Amino acid sequence: MDGLSTVILDIFFENNYNGHMDNILKQQLAREMSVFRLPRYAQLPDMGLYLEQTVQYVNQCLAPLGCMEITGSMVRNYVKMDLIANPVNKRYHADQIAHIICVTLLKHVMELDYIGRFFAMQKKVYTDQVAYDYFCTELENILFHRFGLKEDIEDVGVTQSLEKEMLRSAITAVSHIIYINACLNKLEQ
Repeated sequence: MDGLSTVILDIFFENNYNGHMDNILKQQLAREMSVFRLPRYAQLPDMGLYLEQTVQYVNQCLAPLGCMEITGSMVRNYVKMDLIANPVNKRYHADQIAHIICVTLLKHVMELDYIGRFFAMQKKVYTDQVAYDYFCTELENILFHRFGLKEDIEDVGVTQSLEKEMLRSAITAVSHIIYINACLNKLEQ
């Protein structure tokens, strides 16, 4: 076999090997993401959690995404910035926890000031429960598509608006960051 044939065979087998490994990696990522669900509003603790309990709960909810963690200091800063309401008797309830989850995810692609503006726009039209449940459904919809669990991104909800389109864009950006981090983590194992 001449040198050129050897090089061509090496490239073929290397690409075939890499393609096979890529498929295995993608299947592993998809399998791991397939069980991810954010708790819906009705499932959020509403009995009132202290700061450290709130931080632990939110981090536990977001742990499968592999890249989102908060601290008590961050939550206190979100309160100071009016991104979340003040705790009642040092306890955080469902509305606040829902906002903390959204801020924790969106802050990777948006400035905190813009997130506050999103929340202000949302409050004019939707209750926290409706908005948060929509956010969860849309995040899972886009993540499942990004990780290859769904062929297409489904339309979520019945209304169309610029605000909804903007939120979908932000969630799409978040999903890409989550995907990249998951791929890098898998490749480094």
